[in-house]
Amino acid sequence: MLKRICSSAYMHRDEKTKLCLKALSRQIHSGQPHCSTRSFFGVEDFLDDDNSRPYTYQKEKKSKNPNKHISFKQRTIAYIEPFTLDVFISKRFVSASLTHRVTSKQVAVAGTNSKDIKAALKSRSDIPACMAIGRILSERAREADVYTASYTPRERDKFEGKIRAVVQSLIDNGIDVKIYLD
Repeated sequence: MLKRICSSAYMHRDEKTKLCLKALSRQIHSGQPHCSTRSFFGVEDFLDDDNSRPYTYQKEKKSKNPNKHISFKQRTIAYIEPFTLDVFISKRFVSASLTHRVTSKQVAVAGTNSKDIKAALKSRSDIPACMAIGRILSERAREADVYTASYTPRERDKFEGKIRAVVQSLIDNGIDVKIYLD
């Protein structure tokens, strides 16, 4: 239909039809839907409000509570304290890692399952093994230029015994660990 209108406008060269064609083309190229949104499996065929994603994009899930207030601390803590300590202790082995919060990359990792540490330890899950893991992790963290970290124990973990030995060993070997106990 549009092709027929265009061909007749150029054949007759009437000013009214040219103006009508310009107005029609402005509405078509504005990027906004005219009648209703055309949707094909959740993909919308128009621009975002801020024109950031042209043509097609996936519909995002809306928050259950859109008016929920996020505090300044919640928004900035990942940038202020970017490295977190993760300690995992099982009956057979101990492992600890320093992870960058924003990029989710592990900067330094140490565990009693690795070959170089296995040979030097008597047991892989006692307190001296935990202290060795803390010492090795602090050396690897300093090589990666990480000198501070934050640690929040999991809900099921108590900050005592083996976990405390790993964290205390990190502190003794030059890594400043900020501990958050809820």
